[in-house]
Amino acid sequence: MATDAPFSAPLDAEPLTPSPSAGWQGQAPAFSPLYQQIKALILQSLQQGEWKPGEVIPSEFDLAARYKVSQGTVRKAVDELAAENLLVRRQGRGTFVATHSEQQVQYRFLRLQPDSGSVDSEGPAQRDVVECRRQRASAEVARALDLRSGDSVLQARRLLRFAGVPTILEDLWLPGGPFKGLTADRLSQHHGPMYALFEAEFGVRMVRADEKIRAVLPDADQARLLDVDTATPLLSVERVAYTYHDVPMELRRGLYRTDTHHYRNELS
Repeated sequence: MATDAPFSAPLDAEPLTPSPSAGWQGQAPAFSPLYQQIKALILQSLQQGEWKPGEVIPSEFDLAARYKVSQGTVRKAVDELAAENLLVRRQGRGTFVATHSEQQVQYRFLRLQPDSGSVDSEGPAQRDVVECRRQRASAEVARALDLRSGDSVLQARRLLRFAGVPTILEDLWLPGGPFKGLTADRLSQHHGPMYALFEAEFGVRMVRADEKIRAVLPDADQARLLDVDTATPLLSVERVAYTYHDVPMELRRGLYRTDTHHYRNELS
């Protein structure tokens, strides 16, 4: 059985300290535990597209040989990536790159639940794109997406209906470069989760998000789209979603009706 000597990357692995132009963020420092360094190298391969969403990654045995460490060290790194929903273990089949198209992952970032039944019981959401246009990033949007003021962003507004009832109104902003070619027609034609579209057609996988939640009142246009009165309190959820290595890829502001739904979060 292999033992863990001080880590040195083999010839086919990228070094832990890349050049400034490599776009590497959030790397494991050299003094981090060995399994964290292996985790960082696996993340680097995921970011660079060596293993794409839905594809199987090499076995723990093969990864251990590649990185010259024990299988136990690789297993610990893979366990953390699986716990973070970046990898999916399938008994007897191997470990796969997680994808937003999978049923168990589709609702990972949607915390709004019906008061009776489940998300699955009320069927898929009906998604209506209200508008979609290119514009220059405001200072606020640029700050959230780590851009410069005036950089190109895609701004979209869409309405989600559950069982025919308008329930969520979302405004979102995406950096223009990674989403070149995304149009209102393409958004309207896609009937699955938006993050699955980003992943499949633009190579952008959202891996985590930060949210701010508060109660607000809608303006007249928001109230009209959600079919509520302007005096109706709504749940405002502001989210910044990140791809690998904490690169921000989306700013999303949603208004949620909570007369028949509630926001649910599991804490552990």
